[in-house]
Amino acid sequence: MYKRALVPLDGSPLAEAILPFLIDIAGPLDMSIVLLRVLEPVSAGVVEGVRQTLLNVGEARAREAEEYLGSIATTLRARGVDVTSQVRSGRPDLQIVEAARDTSADLIAMSTHGRSGLGRLLFGSVAEQVLRHADVPVFLMRQSTGRAPATVPTVERR
Repeated sequence: MYKRALVPLDGSPLAEAILPFLIDIAGPLDMSIVLLRVLEPVSAGVVEGVRQTLLNVGEARAREAEEYLGSIATTLRARGVDVTSQVRSGRPDLQIVEAARDTSADLIAMSTHGRSGLGRLLFGSVAEQVLRHADVPVFLMRQSTGRAPATVPTVERR
């Protein structure tokens, strides 16, 4: 059975919609959860004199991501779930697959917009790429925007 689930979160209620399901199964399965936030790097087109500002912005984004995951982790721990978190930088789909390997996750669980046709063509799908390249099973929960369950752990937003 699954012992460690990697849960990628992007800060949206849609991504967090997977959490109630995991809270329900983590305890009975004695499963730990690894929360992951992937920050896409700031454009490489750095103009002279702006480099320090971009570094500061990157550090601030990483701090905010750690605080965000820390808040969710605290809520999950209060519900008896063993949880850790990490922040990575890079292309989300690649970082999710790599994080699953690095943390020995035996399941990746994430929400998806469930786009099809033109929507998927225009916006791409991180979930689809993860599904194609992951070495472990991927559990995808389709969600519609604005339809996050009321039982999602509340995260204070700034």
